[in-house]
Order: sequence, then structure tokens, then C-alpha cells
Amino acid sequence: MSGNTIQILIAMIVYMAVVIAIGAIYAKRANKNSEEYFLGGRSLGPWVTAMSAEASDMSGWLLMGLPGVAYWCGLADAFWTAFGLAVGTYINWLIVSKRLRRYSVRANNSITLPEFFSNRFRENKKTIMTLSAAFILIFFTVYASSCFVTCGKLFSTLFGASYQTMMIVGAVFVLLYTLLGGFLAESISDFMQAIVMIVALAVIVTISTIKAGGISAVFENAQQIPGFLEFFGLATPVLNEEGQQIVEAGKPLFGAAADYGFLTVCSMMAWGLGYFGMPQVLLRFMAIRKEEELKRSRRIAMVWVVISLAVAVFIGIVGRQLYADAHLTKASAENIFITLATTSLPPILAGFVMAGILAATISSSDSYLLIAASAFAKNIFQGVCKKNATDKQVMIITRITLLVLALIGVVIALDEDSVIFQIVSFAWAGFGATFGPLMLFSLFWKRTTKAGAIAGMVGGAGMVFLWKLVISNLGGVFAIYELLPAFIFSSICIVVVSLLTPAPDKKILEDFEAVRSGNVEEA
Repeated sequence: MSGNTIQILIAMIVYMAVVIAIGAIYAKRANKNSEEYFLGGRSLGPWVTAMSAEASDMSGWLLMGLPGVAYWCGLADAFWTAFGLAVGTYINWLIVSKRLRRYSVRANNSITLPEFFSNRFRENKKTIMTLSAAFILIFFTVYASSCFVTCGKLFSTLFGASYQTMMIVGAVFVLLYTLLGGFLAESISDFMQAIVMIVALAVIVTISTIKAGGISAVFENAQQIPGFLEFFGLATPVLNEEGQQIVEAGKPLFGAAADYGFLTVCSMMAWGLGYFGMPQVLLRFMAIRKEEELKRSRRIAMVWVVISLAVAVFIGIVGRQLYADAHLTKASAENIFITLATTSLPPILAGFVMAGILAATISSSDSYLLIAASAFAKNIFQGVCKKNATDKQVMIITRITLLVLALIGVVIALDEDSVIFQIVSFAWAGFGATFGPLMLFSLFWKRTTKAGAIAGMVGGAGMVFLWKLVISNLGGVFAIYELLPAFIFSSICIVVVSLLTPAPDKKILEDFEAVRSGNVEEA
């Protein structure tokens, strides 16, 4: 191992030690009871709420996936995805956050998303709780695997070790940290990690732009690639039989720009719909200490999101000029941030910037694992299987579940050619279509029934799989992002089935009206 690599490693170890220390500090409080472990006792301040929500949401996808898309095929896909995410973030904070915080208290002080949906409809047989917990287990396991892929790519690129070995090492670290601290430690560390992420982005984009000769030089280079810098066009790398971009005379080859129509724009902007169903974000709304502080959190979150997304896209563009032939596959393109960091900064600083990727990965994967484990332990084990389970038993089951989910995530992540963006996009669609429409209708349409809720969840999740695995293969207009048709289908299912079934009973309607009028007391 070279001296430069050792310096990078030292910087990253220092960072990881700080993260572990945070977990240790909050471990005692986290293990006090399940509400503290899963929701931090509803004690988050506005800054921690905002920054932890966005850090846990963006993950390593922000520092590797999104720049990789911009590097590989240009501005359009990356820009419209980022634009949709920014709009979705704003609307979610604006209309969902306050009412969900209020409704989760009214609905028997719900501390998990499945519990909220179940209590919202006052169900006795816990069908909604079981289904929603099962979907959380499925999609968050996929989501966690994308974080493990990020760890594997990061460490194998930096240290030249086996991808599989480094991926497992990263997964073990994430698992140990999640077992230790719970939701509060996770949220506090996510706040710190959000700062590390945006600083890392700012440092790399500034130094790389200077190294490339300035913004004008970056755009001049990008304009030479057909479709690369267009909002309604797409660059098309010319590939050989092995799927690698062909290079001639030191220059990677591109074909004619591909068409990028209105339907494709809508497809990429549909990423914003996912926010309405993202448990890791919605839980922060439920956990903030005061409803009135959500307005400040929204402003903080939006500033962070807009800056981070814009810089991440630009990093991919400037990377194409500085290292045009360094990454010749779609999977390899996601390493452009690492390449820029390790070649533009002194090793010790590069190590701290690499910690930004690690920060993004940890902040997301611990959220995913914790929420998935709570869905099983709190909502299936205690809510359905053993209703008289003690808090201690719930905590034990939670830790066992964490271990099992981490193992499954590692198996999914074993493929070195996995593309982070594609893994994340599928899990994002799953959550967005399964829970997004249901969350909106639960909060804002009092005629929503239990049967409608079940139909919406099953219909949305089913359509994600059907569209991704079958319908999208037809190509043409059917090749759109599966979240858009699945979200629409789920909404239709909720409305139609709710109207065809008896109206909610009086107590459910009273809850709805109380929340709408501002009453947050438990019913």
C-alpha cells in the first residue's frame, strides 16, 4: 500500500471513529425503549430533521450515481432527475410534513410508518400493517444493497482490493453502527454527514473546474459531444461487444444524439413522486419535536438539496473533460467522483472527501436497515405474531432482523458490475408507488377506506414489478420509468375501491377532521 493510500485510509478511519463515537454516546438513550430506538422520542430539532432527512435520502447515489449518469450520457437524464427530486422535496415538506406529524400523534402515537397506516384506519386484523411492513422489508433490502455496492466500489477503487471483500467490510461497519445507536444516533450522525457531503461536493467541483480551465472550457468541451449538453437530447456512447465505450486516438466515441421527448422528461421528473412514500424522510417529519419548526426545516432542506444536486450533475460534466477515457462502462462511470478526488487533492484531504461518499452511504444504509428491522420487529412480530411482546423482546428481534437483512443485501450486492443508479431507481419506484399515493390520500381524502388503502399498496407494488420486468421491455412509450405508471395505477386503485366500499366509520372521520383542524392529541 502506497504512502498516499495510507494517508487516505487514515483520514477515513478518523471519520469512521467519529461516527462510531456518536453511536456510542446515544446508545444508552436509544436502548431505553422502542420509541427512543425507532423515533428518538420525537426530539429532533429543525436542523437535524432537515439535514438528516436529506442525507439519509440521497445516499452514495448523490456522489456516485448522479455524477455517473451525467458523465456517461450528458446533461438531460441527470438534470431532469435532479429537477424532479428538488420539486418533490419541496412539495413533500410543504404539504405532507405538518399533517403527518400531527396525524401520527393522533393515530395512537404511531412511531413507524406501517403503524401509522394501521392506526389511521383503526384496523383490528392488522392487514395494512403486515402488508406495509412486508413491502418495506423487500424494498429496503434492495436499497441497502445499493449502499453496499457503493462501499465496495469506493474501497476497491481506492485500495485495489477485491470488490466483494471491500463490500462486505463496508456492510459489516454499517451493521455494527446501526445495532449500536438507533434512530437518534443515526439522525445526529446524518446531520454531520450531510455537512460532509456538501463540503465534499463543493471542494471537488471547485478544484476540478479550475483544473479543467474554468467553466467556459468545461462547457466548450461538452458542446463537442452530440447531445451531451442538451436538455432535450442525449449523448450515446459507441460501445463494443463487451459493452465498453470505443476509444480512438485517445477520444471516446459518441454516436448521434438520441431524441429526448416530453414523455422522457416526465419519466425522469417522476422521481419526485417517490418522496411521498419514502419512509426514511417521512419518519423525520414524525420525529421533529415541534410541528411549528417544520417550516424552518423545509428551508434548510431545500437549500441543501438544490446545491447538492446541481453540483453533483456538474461534477459528471467536468469529469468528462478531465478524464474522458478513464471510465468506459456505465458501471465504471459512477467512479468519476473518486477519480477527481484522488487526482485533484492531497491524499489526506482526498481521504476526508472520500469520507463524504462513506458518509452518504452510512447515512442511508443505517436508515434503511433500521426502518426495515423496525417494520418486522415492531409491526409484524409485536403487532401481529406476539402482541404481548415486551420492549426487550422487540429490541432482540430487531437486532436479529438487522443481521438477516444485511446478509441478504450483501448477497444482492455481490455483482461487481451492479449500477448504483439502477438499483436505487427500482427501490425508489417501489416505495414511491406503494406508499406515496396512500400517504397523500390518507392525509387529505377522508373518504379513503381500508380496502382502498390495501388495493393501492398492492396495486402500486405489483405494477412496479410488472412494468419493470415485462412492460418496459416492449420499448417505445413503454420504456418510461416504472414509478410514473405505478403511481398513477395505485392512485386509481385507492379511489375506485374506496368509492365501491362502505365509507369509513365515525371514529375514523372524527380523527381526520381533528387533524385537519389542528388537534394533535391522541384519540
